[in-house]
Amino acid sequence: MNFKESPFMYGLAAMVIVFVLAQSCFFLYKAWKQGKKLGLTSQTLRSTVTSSVLFSIAPAISVVATVIVLAKALGIILPWIRLSVIGNITYETTAAEAALDVFGRSVRDPVENPQQFSAIMWVMTVGCILPLVLLPIFLKKIQKKIGHAAQTNAKLADVVSAAAFIGLIAAFIARSIAGAGTQENPTDGAGTLSLLTLIIAIGLMVLLTMLCNRFKLKWLENFTMPLSMLGAMGAAILLTRYLPAAWLIEWRY
Repeated sequence: MNFKESPFMYGLAAMVIVFVLAQSCFFLYKAWKQGKKLGLTSQTLRSTVTSSVLFSIAPAISVVATVIVLAKALGIILPWIRLSVIGNITYETTAAEAALDVFGRSVRDPVENPQQFSAIMWVMTVGCILPLVLLPIFLKKIQKKIGHAAQTNAKLADVVSAAAFIGLIAAFIARSIAGAGTQENPTDGAGTLSLLTLIIAIGLMVLLTMLCNRFKLKWLENFTMPLSMLGAMGAAILLTRYLPAAWLIEWRY
C-alpha cells in the first residue's frame, strides 16, 4: 500500500478540510449577521460574497499548481492538506525542497521511505507554526510600529517593502540560473530547461500585464501570476517531450 495515499492520510485530510470549511462557514455566518446589524442589504451582502468567491479563484489556481509540483515527490494528500490550511507556493516548495535536499532528493523524485516522508512533513508543518504563535501576541505592536514608520518616512517604507519582495523573487530566479544539482540527481541543476521556463514565465507575465493595462481588464489582473505559472509549467512539459536533447543541457551539477 502506498503510505502517502493510505486511508489514514485520506482520513487526516478529511478532518482538516471539514474543519477549514466549518470555520469558513462560521465566519461567513457571523459576518453576514454583523452586516445586517450595520444596515447592509441582502443584495449588497450577496454581491460582496460573490466578489470574494471570484477573487479567490486566482489564488486557488496557484494552490493547484503547487499541489501538482509537489505531488510526484510527496503524493497528492500531504500537499493538499498543507495548502488547505495556510500553505502557499512560496513557502511550501521552499520548505519541501530544503528537507528533500537533506536526503539528496528533489521534488522530481518520489519519496519511498516513510521516515523521510515524515521528516519532510514535519519540516513543512513546524516551519510555519511560529507566525501563528507570534502574530496573536505581537500583531498590534507590529502594526503600530509599521504604521508609525510608514507615516514618518513613507518612501523608506515603500523601498523596504519592495526590497523584501524583490529579494524573495531573486532567490527563486537564482535557483533557475545557478542552482546546483546533486550527485543522485545531476539533472536537477540549472540548465536550459530551467532558464527557458523562467524566460517563458516572465514573458507571459509581461504580456498579460500589458493586456490588462492596454484593454483595462481589471478582472484579469488577479489571474496574471497563476496563468503565467501554469503556462510556464506547460511549456516545460512540451520542451521535455519534444526537445529532450536541449533540456538535458545543464551547467551546474
